[in-house]
Amino acid sequence: MRTKIPVIILFVITAILSACGQASTTSGKDPWTEKQLLDPAELAKTLNTPGSPQPYIFCIGPQAVIKGSIDIGSTVEKANLAEFGKQLDKLPKDADIVIYCGCCPFERCPNIRPAFELLNKKQFKNQKLLNLPRNVKVDWIDHGYPVEE
Repeated sequence: MRTKIPVIILFVITAILSACGQASTTSGKDPWTEKQLLDPAELAKTLNTPGSPQPYIFCIGPQAVIKGSIDIGSTVEKANLAEFGKQLDKLPKDADIVIYCGCCPFERCPNIRPAFELLNKKQFKNQKLLNLPRNVKVDWIDHGYPVEE
C-alpha cells in the first residue's frame, strides 16, 4: 500500500505539470496580445475622420478591401511575406501599423501569424491586428465600413 501513494502523487504531479505545459503552449500560439487587437469600429472611425492621423493598413490576405489599405497578398506565401518585409523596412519603428486578412476565422487563418511575427521580429512598437474573427465580409463590409471602390 505504501508504494501506491507515492505513485499516485507522482501521477498527479505529472498530470498537473503536463497540463501547465499544454496551457502555456496553447496560450502562446498567437504572436499578438489582446491589447493589439483593433476593433473594426475604431479603425472605421479613424478612416472616416478627416484630418485624423491614418495608420499604415496592410492587407496580408487574398484581397485588399479596406479603404486605403496596401495590398501585400497572402503572407503564407514566402514571396509576399518578403514583400511585406520590404514595405516595413521603409517605415519608422513607431509607425502605427494595422494588418488584416479576413479570409477566414482567426484560428484557421494562414496569413495573420507569419505577418504579425514579422512585425514583432522587426521590433515595431505600434502594430495592431484588425479584429476580424470571422471574416472581412461579416466583420467589416456588412457593417458598412469604408471599402475600396
